Amino acid sequence: MERIPILRMGDLLLVTIQVDMHDRLAMTLQDDLTERIVRDNAKGVLIDISALDLVDSFIGRMISNTAAMARVLDAQTVVVGMQPAVAITLVELGLTLHGVKTALNVEKGMILLGKNLNR
Repeated sequence: MERIPILRMGDLLLVTIQVDMHDRLAMTLQDDLTERIVRDNAKGVLIDISALDLVDSFIGRMISNTAAMARVLDAQTVVVGMQPAVAITLVELGLTLHGVKTALNVEKGMILLGKNLNR
């Protein structure tokens, strides 16, 4: 089964999505990520979607739901690298990604996570 790698960096988890997301892969990622948050006692999750050219309503909801699950598990989530077309599509679909912080790139996302974790 296809899986997206989840890398640990201290108390953060880094997910870089380099393949086209489909529904089953999104569900697998959600399960894998929540398990890793608990297992690694992660305090932050950085999801890099810069390689995604398209996000449909299901994938958008999955990102939002994954961030909500991470919050319940005491981890902050930042999504980075959103392409303009993806942002436009999410807004047109009415998906605001409640509770999901965003940053332009990985560097800015790491800074944002660091600020949130040091409070």
